[in-house]
Amino acid sequence: MAEGNNKPKSSNSKAQSPKRSRKATGVAPVEQLQSRVEAYRELAEAYVKYPCVMRPGDLTGLARRLHVRATIIEDHAVRIDEKAEGASEKFEELADSLFSFFRGTSLLFHRDMLGEDERMPTVLALGDVHPENFGIMPNADNVPIFGVNDFDDVLYGPFTWDLKRGITGFLIAAKEEGDQKKKHREKIVRKFVEGYRDGMEFYARHDKEASQQMRPDNSPKVIQRMFKKARKSRKKWLWDRYLNETGRGFRANDELTPISSRISEFQGYINDVAKQNGIDPGGRAGELKVKDVCIRHGQGTASLGLPRYYCLIEGPSKDASDDLIIEFKRARQSALEGLVPENDFVAGDKGDRIAHGQRVHLAQGDVFYGSVEIDEMSFMSRERAPFRDDIDLDDLSKGSWRDYAHACGQALAQAHARSDDAGELDYRIEPRIIEAMQPFDLFVDDLLCFGREAVKRLKRDHKFFKMDLKRGAFDMTQKHYR
Repeated sequence: MAEGNNKPKSSNSKAQSPKRSRKATGVAPVEQLQSRVEAYRELAEAYVKYPCVMRPGDLTGLARRLHVRATIIEDHAVRIDEKAEGASEKFEELADSLFSFFRGTSLLFHRDMLGEDERMPTVLALGDVHPENFGIMPNADNVPIFGVNDFDDVLYGPFTWDLKRGITGFLIAAKEEGDQKKKHREKIVRKFVEGYRDGMEFYARHDKEASQQMRPDNSPKVIQRMFKKARKSRKKWLWDRYLNETGRGFRANDELTPISSRISEFQGYINDVAKQNGIDPGGRAGELKVKDVCIRHGQGTASLGLPRYYCLIEGPSKDASDDLIIEFKRARQSALEGLVPENDFVAGDKGDRIAHGQRVHLAQGDVFYGSVEIDEMSFMSRERAPFRDDIDLDDLSKGSWRDYAHACGQALAQAHARSDDAGELDYRIEPRIIEAMQPFDLFVDDLLCFGREAVKRLKRDHKFFKMDLKRGAFDMTQKHYR
């Protein structure tokens, strides 16, 4: 029997319940399902108060499959509804490998953690820690540095959230990209956590997180190799990848679509970023003159299908040998929003939040990190650079995997340690984190147990996702009917 067919009948239903006109009520028969961020916020608060509350990670069978489907649709609702170029490409990429699925479903991962670790010290969490979200990038002086490099999901929350996301990412990547055996995968994870502890102890002793940078001259060998590989001539980089035959604008291809008609509009956005960050004309930014603008297609994993623009800034030589490229990327709501335990610290909203994350996490980082409104949407800005590069995980040897994981742990420790110097925290965070990790062997074992369970759950979720993708589940958003 269908639900709702056993309602009690009134003896005089016509008199008591006259038929209502839809026009009179003004209520639409169908509406879009709204974001469930606030509902999950309430669930997170309930879990903190009553730890036996059931969370999404406890779901099994069809209930879990429906949760995975609904969460992925909700996370991509704008892209699905707008039939955004890149949305279907992203779903195919998520289906391609477990590591891609893990990288592109941060919201799904973090909803399983809602309310967790409320007692742990709060930091400005990166939100999406995994082996490919560390890399080479320019600092304020255009010197290449190594560190965390994705700030899209930053939010204040327990420091353990980043470690849990990170160790899960290393477990999956070491298997898929490095073909490492279980024993070696767990040694890699231990090195990541030990690197974090070593970094936190260093900053607790020396208080240098405000100025310390991992550069070509002071980094471990595995990172030095990244610096060497990332070295490129700016002129060669510009002409090989971006400039048209005149050098006055972007080329047109499957990655770049010039929109030169919007140059004056984007000049205003560049001026806004320069004003925000105190960038004056002169130096390597020349006169901050916009030469051309283009749409960038098909970049990233989590952000595939979101609008992204490149802005070409004329360099001081004015001969197309030292131009700058500034990227504007659509800012999303943090995947941690409404899920981390409630705290007293505010990172801002969307583009402002992302810019805050970069300023806090990196010592003297990219001066072009900022936020603007484009077409009434929030965008973050940053500089693209010839030496902006990520690790090629499949090139790492068994020993290099452990060294790389240790270096990533150190970089994450510095980012967290800056939460009091450059962030909102009003007390010294390093001693509290070191204390919270004791006894250390137990702390590492708990993280490993979490990671094993998370990988098992992700494998099941990935299977559900591929089944649903084949059946068209992500071709349209879900609606609510009367």
